[in-house]
Amino acid sequence: MTDIWREPVRGGYPEAVLFGLTGLEQVSTFLERGGPAPPIARLTGALPSHFAPGEATFEMPASGWLSSGLGVVAGGTLAMLTDASLGCAIQTALGPGTPYTTAELSMTLVRPIPTDGRMLTARGKLIHAGRSLGLSEVFVDDADGRLVAHGTSRCHIFAPLDPPPARPEPLPVVEPDTHATPDPYLRPVEGLDLGPGLGGRDGVEALRGYIARELDPPPIHHLTGMHPVEVGDGTVTFVMPATEWLASPTRFVQGGAIAMLADSAIVCAVQSTIQKGTDFVTVDLKVNYLRPVPTDGSDLIARGRVEHRGRTLAIGNSQVVGADGKIVALATGSVFLRPTTA
Repeated sequence: MTDIWREPVRGGYPEAVLFGLTGLEQVSTFLERGGPAPPIARLTGALPSHFAPGEATFEMPASGWLSSGLGVVAGGTLAMLTDASLGCAIQTALGPGTPYTTAELSMTLVRPIPTDGRMLTARGKLIHAGRSLGLSEVFVDDADGRLVAHGTSRCHIFAPLDPPPARPEPLPVVEPDTHATPDPYLRPVEGLDLGPGLGGRDGVEALRGYIARELDPPPIHHLTGMHPVEVGDGTVTFVMPATEWLASPTRFVQGGAIAMLADSAIVCAVQSTIQKGTDFVTVDLKVNYLRPVPTDGSDLIARGRVEHRGRTLAIGNSQVVGADGKIVALATGSVFLRPTTA
């Protein structure tokens, strides 16, 4: 089995001189010149397809690599697509030399997303861009044009650099980044996909199997290095190395990847309480970001806990902590429970 997150990273970052362009010009330049794509895009295939004032569209295949073991794309994993679209929609309204960062991300899932490899499209729309606050929303459609998720984001906009960066003339040349093998999301999927109902196991049995390495981890664990290390009754602890594969164009761990880790802790805390013959899927997720995470390879730790467990709905929360013990993000989420149908 291949642990892709251990491989040498691929991808690149915007040249610093591009900060002298407006936000819309910065993102449009990516499409016009063909890159460089950041590592997380090379990992997942989440790439932009359209930019306009107040608009940012990204596409990502619902690859089997994105499965957490149930044959669907988890809500938190989808955040790696939506975070890019939400942030860039705000970026299109910013002037030269104006940094921003995601402060809050919320998502609601409308229907399960099968990992059938077909394209997902996230259309981000600007709601508001002020001196210090940016708001955006995103609609995610599947390959049949059906809505699968809706999300919103709040970004903190920093004061423009003073003096502003000089406008680059001419634009720097982008060198091609080629490899002998396909990018990770294009390779044959590896890992165990238990499918609906965890293949007839109860929730804690499956989690303990992953922890003890008695079960092959699901594909998303092989892709990102995220994995459970401890499980109790309604609690779970996940670890994910903050590798450069998870980097956004800012060179820090993308907010969507942090949301994926936070969501996994919530969902699997709920999973620890379910019996055989039960499916579970994220209904909604809200993440508040407290500080950026460097891609230094150190472990991020997410601790999830069930706060309410009903017959059809469970609510949980999680806390993501960095290697230095400081809280990186706080999350809450709802998980829908239903009898297995397949």
